[in-house]
Amino acid sequence: MVAYHFCFDLNYYGWMQANFNGAPFWLMSRAVIVSLFLGVAGISLVLSNRNAIDWRAWLRRFGILAGCAALVSASSYALFPRSWIFFGVLHFIAIASVLGLAFLRWPRLDLAMGIILVVVGLTVELPLFDQPGLQWLGLMTYKPITEDYVPLLPWFGVVLIGLFLGRLALREKRLAPVMAWRPKGVAGRSLAFAGRHSLPIYMLHQPLLMGALYLLKLLAH
Repeated sequence: MVAYHFCFDLNYYGWMQANFNGAPFWLMSRAVIVSLFLGVAGISLVLSNRNAIDWRAWLRRFGILAGCAALVSASSYALFPRSWIFFGVLHFIAIASVLGLAFLRWPRLDLAMGIILVVVGLTVELPLFDQPGLQWLGLMTYKPITEDYVPLLPWFGVVLIGLFLGRLALREKRLAPVMAWRPKGVAGRSLAFAGRHSLPIYMLHQPLLMGALYLLKLLAH
């Protein structure tokens, strides 16, 4: 994700030429990154509520996500008023964390529904969902003008598949060594740290990258 956004910023400042909205490589890169992001979000929802829903922790997490999503919308509107982010990845994760609670105990249903929602979201286009108030649901006939767009369909299907994988990880004894893994060495601990602090990294990396590149561009001139 950081590497993808770094290339996006280089393109934004004119230091490289890339078509992020049309080139297959960049479209596929984004799809893989978002899929991993949301699949892990589904797995995490299961692991954090494996026995019972911890409502206090869940509400705290939801509040932080909603606040960060609002901050992303506000800051993107200041920078890109014509293509501001009205329903990006954080907006989606906040909604998915609410809807996902209803699917925590049904792993087989999660897998089946997840596959169906992905297929529907990728193949069905209806003019009804082109209306501004419904664009967050997906199923549009065109991609809205926005810097980040992660609609409910097909992406909630990916979260449901993540819920299935999370439940499988808890039940499948052959995965016990994976679940018991602990980081060793600088590289392992660094990855574990990044995983535990993914939201701050997500919120801070773009302002830092864009700010640093902007200063470099000023110095170059």
